[in-house]
Amino acid sequence: MKHGRIIKSISGFYDVIDNESEKLVRTRARGNFRKRGIKPIVGDMVAYDDSGDLGYILELLPRNNSLVRPPIANVDQAIVVTSAVEPKFSSNLLDKILVNIEHNDIEPLIYLTKTDMIDEDAYAKISEQLEGYYEADYVIFDDKDNYNPQQVQRLQEHFADKVTVFTGQSGAGKSTLLNHIDPELAIATAAISQTLNRGKHTTRQVSLFEISGGLVADTPGFSSLELIDIDKDELPTLFPEFVKYSSECQFRGCRHVNEPGCKVKEMVDSGKIMKSRYDNYLYFLNEINSYKKRY
Repeated sequence: MKHGRIIKSISGFYDVIDNESEKLVRTRARGNFRKRGIKPIVGDMVAYDDSGDLGYILELLPRNNSLVRPPIANVDQAIVVTSAVEPKFSSNLLDKILVNIEHNDIEPLIYLTKTDMIDEDAYAKISEQLEGYYEADYVIFDDKDNYNPQQVQRLQEHFADKVTVFTGQSGAGKSTLLNHIDPELAIATAAISQTLNRGKHTTRQVSLFEISGGLVADTPGFSSLELIDIDKDELPTLFPEFVKYSSECQFRGCRHVNEPGCKVKEMVDSGKIMKSRYDNYLYFLNEINSYKKRY
């Protein structure tokens, strides 16, 4: 029995990279997987046998996490591509994406695009907002020159030994950023499809490609932006700057709303925690409470 990672799934076949030899093996899943309601997805670590003409996946190893869109497992980090304009910068949307990423135990990195399309005053305003994310210990790529080679190279330095996906609002520049990272990515995708002799597919499948010593998903996207899987007790733990100060709150399990002696609210008042982040937290809390009432 050998072990590896699924890097491509197409028409019931799974391409697995072996952990030791790094050999690419074409496999199918065992017949009882469907009976047991198990479906392998890209990123899954598997035990497989390749003694015949076609390999067979024998077992799915436990997942660290998994996403719905794109369907991928065991993700280490997500590049949150957010634009300064077209679409307009939105701290509410950015925070909702970050909360979803934190909920899935994935490390988020923020990449700001299209800053060359705004004037100095607008840029200064966004930069001031980003300071709050720096304070929350997020890694940020503030691309003042629009896909500056040094910034792209700095981003690639985070890829080694990790599985990376891209996310962000439609039109924010995810695909453009991917093309700057690896101009051959689209060509490589087409070549692999031809090698598999499967022709063109109307449903595009997520694939993992080796870039800078890591694996990068070629399909930009992320799971649903609803907060329905997050409960009100978990939400405060998904804001790193809240976690940083929550141990100093007067009450254990403080939700940082109406409780006295709340250190988080004190830090908001002092400017140590960005007010827009706190306001978005209250907004999300109300959204989660509305789900509970609805269901």
